[in-house]
Amino acid sequence: MTKVLVVEDSPFNMELVLEVLDDMGFIAAGVTNGADAIKNTENEVYDLILMDIELPGMDGVVIQKILKNNIKYKNIPIIALTAYAMKGDKERFIAEGFDDYISKPINMDDFTHRLEKYRK
Repeated sequence: MTKVLVVEDSPFNMELVLEVLDDMGFIAAGVTNGADAIKNTENEVYDLILMDIELPGMDGVVIQKILKNNIKYKNIPIIALTAYAMKGDKERFIAEGFDDYISKPINMDDFTHRLEKYRK
């Protein structure tokens, strides 16, 4: 089964994403900030990470770069899950090193379709 880490500080968004992932048959865990994301990835290896950008402490771009510099996570897909949805934002986050991009509010059809390609 595919193990997913969700890094999201909004309780509503976290609950929604975890519920959808569970319904899709993924094993999912959630954390609300970058420090916890880094700590969790030291003890567990995930197959996919969904990363909010606006987080307390350090933003998702910084966290993504830290994780991608870890040999365990160099090739693990990290998807930007963000409310940044203006023209050019997707390209900006891909250029920052994210493997994919999903805008909020989440379109469920797009979300589930996009996650299917990362299923192990």
